[in-house]
Amino acid sequence: MKIKGLRWWVITLIAIATIINYIDRQSIGVLWPDIAEDLFPEKTNDERKEIFALISVIFMFSYAFGQAIFGKILDWVGTRIGFAISIGVWSIATALHALAQGVLSFGIFRSILGIAEAGNWPGAAKANAEWFPTKERAFAQGLFNSGAAIGGIIAIPVIAFLTVYFSWQTIFILVGLIGLLWLIPWMYLVKSPPKSHPWISEEERHYILTGQQNQDIDEDGSPDEGYNPSTGKLLTHKQSWGVIISSATIDPIWWLFVVWIPIYLNEVYGMDVKTIGLYGWVPYVGAMLGAWFGGLFAQNRLKAGWSVDKTRKIIITIGCLIMLPSLLAMANPGGPTSAVLIMAVILFGFQTAIGNVQTLPSDFFGGKTVGTLSGIAGMAAKLTAAGLIYLVPWLTSGGNYSPAFVIGASMAVIALASVWILCPKIAPLKPQ
Repeated sequence: MKIKGLRWWVITLIAIATIINYIDRQSIGVLWPDIAEDLFPEKTNDERKEIFALISVIFMFSYAFGQAIFGKILDWVGTRIGFAISIGVWSIATALHALAQGVLSFGIFRSILGIAEAGNWPGAAKANAEWFPTKERAFAQGLFNSGAAIGGIIAIPVIAFLTVYFSWQTIFILVGLIGLLWLIPWMYLVKSPPKSHPWISEEERHYILTGQQNQDIDEDGSPDEGYNPSTGKLLTHKQSWGVIISSATIDPIWWLFVVWIPIYLNEVYGMDVKTIGLYGWVPYVGAMLGAWFGGLFAQNRLKAGWSVDKTRKIIITIGCLIMLPSLLAMANPGGPTSAVLIMAVILFGFQTAIGNVQTLPSDFFGGKTVGTLSGIAGMAAKLTAAGLIYLVPWLTSGGNYSPAFVIGASMAVIALASVWILCPKIAPLKPQ
């Protein structure tokens, strides 16, 4: 049996996994007003916000270290098994949230969730490097990145709707079951990488392998494993630090909104869970469109003859320049409608840039190193995001979120500078 366009089936499954990933992690933010009222009725609004920040920071620290852990696991056991471990564990952890009774139990379950969910991104980056030629990687990256946005679009109104019929405990169980069902098509379809997959056509196999420019290190015209240095050697390359620093400074912008949109709408505009469901999904529409735009634009420019270096840098620059004024505009957004529309513009810019940032490991190194560098960069990104999340209750005391948005704008500038300065030419690296 041969499946036409098998690589697109694989990336579609990863996009669906990413949707599930974001539904799982977003659930607590949407449900928090009900959870806080149920478990912490004696606390003030600021005290509840501090509890939510603490639980979120525990998730982020776990997620950060999980990125590095799963980067190694994926390079060790491969994409198929690594992804199955990741989504299986995080789905069970989501369902266990139903048993939480306070900060400690929520912290434990969020920690397990964070470690397991971390496998999604290095796994997706590794699968992208395995299954796609260089010219299609940004689009493939944008496709599964859009899963994060679609997850946000779906999660907020759907979770809000479910609160009409179910308790928050039951909702966590239902959401956890979705990920376990995903394992069935994944284990059936993704039997091996394209080089040895029994269901891939010879034409598609040849197209993928010959299009992976960074896997012809000896320049003999035949695909090979590419440059795969040890972790220590990997970190001696300034390009690796360009990837790490750009990830560490751009990613917190996303998390600022992912974690705090429902709380922001509740605190600044007095929305309850059901009203948040009407407004909170709008920013993720911008994110979805940005993921598609960044990927399609990159694919279009590469086919038009632009170099990988020019394509990545121009598109990352466009994304950051869209975010910068929009983040500053959030200091005084006006009413809730204009606020969520400005957020949509910010997340459009973010997703335009991030898909191309996340392809950089596969632009520089061979497939056996992509998971490791993606994992290290992801860990750095989540640690800085955790720091920002931890500071938000202090920065926004009294409901003024302007300082948090100004910090986000400065991070966009640093991310852009790190790509231009530390990655002088985005091209396959060779042993020194």
